[in-house]
Amino acid sequence: MESLTFDSEDLDVTEDFLSHAYARMRITSGTPGATRAHVRRTGVSSMSVDELTLGFDMAYSVTPLGRICLCVMHEGTVRDHRFQGVEDNFGPGDVVLFAPPDLPYSGRIRDARYNITMLDPDLLSQVATGPDDAKPVRLTGHRPRSAAAAHQLRRTITHLRDTVLADPEIADQPLIASTAAQHLAASVLAAFPNTALDEPSGADRHDTHPALLRRALTYIDDHADQPVTVADIAGAAHVTVRALQYAFRRHLDTTPLAHLRRVRLAHAHHDLVSADPGGGLTVTEVASRWGFHHPGRFASLYRDTYHRAPHRTLSDG
Repeated sequence: MESLTFDSEDLDVTEDFLSHAYARMRITSGTPGATRAHVRRTGVSSMSVDELTLGFDMAYSVTPLGRICLCVMHEGTVRDHRFQGVEDNFGPGDVVLFAPPDLPYSGRIRDARYNITMLDPDLLSQVATGPDDAKPVRLTGHRPRSAAAAHQLRRTITHLRDTVLADPEIADQPLIASTAAQHLAASVLAAFPNTALDEPSGADRHDTHPALLRRALTYIDDHADQPVTVADIAGAAHVTVRALQYAFRRHLDTTPLAHLRRVRLAHAHHDLVSADPGGGLTVTEVASRWGFHHPGRFASLYRDTYHRAPHRTLSDG
């Protein structure tokens, strides 16, 4: 897990830090005598969440980040934000994509407090598919589809920051980090216009034979204790991601990741049933072991499936 805190009133030091933390940039202050900057980052290799406070008006010019960079404004404004073909202004409550990973951008931040969430672009292709599976999935708009979509993405980022990344013991568990990263990527795709397609091609429909499902289900059963993506399952089944998703929807009325979640829930149930009630094992530990990083959601899913609270299963032995 990565964690850092930065605090400085020296503009040159701040520029150097931001250039190392994000991408090479030039910054200037439009507020004489005020140059206070504070940054707090938590993250893992595929994603990070930063909280920034700038106590001055800062102009910025940034080279391509190579990562998806989302901004959630808390206070203040971003003015004259520009990248190829786009110019926009942002204020409190706005959720935006600063720029595609391969494009530079510039603008002015005015006495602002905001959040920056960055993720590996490959995560999008791990949870969805594009017109050609050989091409990565891309975001095609810098603002969410709707206010409701923006609100849901803000909730996902807040949960990621306050629940997963706030506890190094949780964030450092590969299964939890992988599950949380895929959840973030899926939330980004749900919020922003993108190149992913929902409908399979004729060739994908042709690939939905029973052997595909057997290979996919076997792979899930054998790797439920490991970080698994949709792309991993499709590769094991020797089909495209789109064909895999279509096969699960047509024959099982579910998705590959939803089935993976059910398999992991079954393993968690087994661990709770077989545990020694006096052995000190907790429901949270079992949930984390199988990739469930939100105890409340795990308990709700468990009750819906097994019709009792997980702590009752543990205490009854």
